[in-house]
Amino acid sequence: MPYQPILDEVEHLNGVGVRLELLAEKHPSATTELLTIAGNVRGVATLLALLVRTKLHTKDGHLSSD
Repeated sequence: MPYQPILDEVEHLNGVGVRLELLAEKHPSATTELLTIAGNVRGVATLLALLVRTKLHTKDGHLSSD
């Protein structure tokens, strides 16, 4: 599948978001900032996943053979 490397990055970014949330729990002085960054990272992951989903389908709704 040509989009697998992008989906791999989506998974990686979601993991980064989780790790940032864990760091936020350990560093109260930076909790708000770390949680904001974690949310932004997950937002990017969501956008990448959406990009792949929309590019996988042709205009008639069938899966692309790219």
